[in-house]
Amino acid sequence: MSQEITLPRVGETVDSVYLVIWLKQVGDQVNEGEDLLEVETDKAQVTVQSPATGKIAQLLFSVDAEIKTGDVIAILE
Repeated sequence: MSQEITLPRVGETVDSVYLVIWLKQVGDQVNEGEDLLEVETDKAQVTVQSPATGKIAQLLFSVDAEIKTGDVIAILE
């Protein structure tokens, strides 16, 4: 069964961020709480952790893409 991973709110007033780097790739196993990607706001660079455990089936954004809070960013199997 697949699970959608969405971008959580990374700051109180931040609605969108830019993807700096994926720390995991398609096919990698990721555990809940493990670093998944780094994003940049207008003020800081933030690491986002995985909210679930699974194998990465799909990454939906590329580096430098703008991502809005709540967007689906990855699919786990």
